[in-house]
Amino acid sequence: MSDAARAGESDDGRRGVTGDAATDEVLAEVGPRLRRIRKERGATLAGLSEATGISVSTLSRLESGLRKPSLELLLPIARAHQVPLDELVGAPPVDDPRVRAEPLVRHGRTYWPLTRQPGGLQAYKVLEPKRTAEPDPRSHEGYEWLYVLSGRLRVVLGEHDVVMEAGEAAEFDTRVPHWFGSTGEGPAEFLSLFGPQGERMHVRARPKARSGER
Repeated sequence: MSDAARAGESDDGRRGVTGDAATDEVLAEVGPRLRRIRKERGATLAGLSEATGISVSTLSRLESGLRKPSLELLLPIARAHQVPLDELVGAPPVDDPRVRAEPLVRHGRTYWPLTRQPGGLQAYKVLEPKRTAEPDPRSHEGYEWLYVLSGRLRVVLGEHDVVMEAGEAAEFDTRVPHWFGSTGEGPAEFLSLFGPQGERMHVRARPKARSGER
């Protein structure tokens, strides 16, 4: 497992969210909305029943909240009132899309989680401090993408030893022994995307120039 994946392990429990409460809230508002729309159009339960083929008792229970709304019931009502289905159901409130995860520090490296849902592809912004470190390549299941935001990042992958500059990206199968860290020249900030599977970005880091090359 990558350092980024390990860094996010303790945060997974906090990321799990459920939409049950929001769904219940939306459904609870359907009945009053049906009654309001019907009265705004001057329709009676009997008249709406004749137009939709839904019994008066069922319509009454829908408006009072005693009957759970379903697509089978709401579609003919929307057609009878000549309104979009969304107007009957209402749109649930949109959650704040901003990710406000606390930074995590692991092995001297700071991670900012950029995804909130557990499992699947995980994204992190990572700060690698200036330090001297001996490469220790490891392998595990998965696939990883790196994009350097600032500074220079050393990447060892199999027989390759490259230095990535700001604006460069790399991708690799994590079953190949790999390591990335400080060049010893200064800090580096980069994005890391890790997942068990995924589409490849088809971009590569530029190999470190050989002696005498520019």
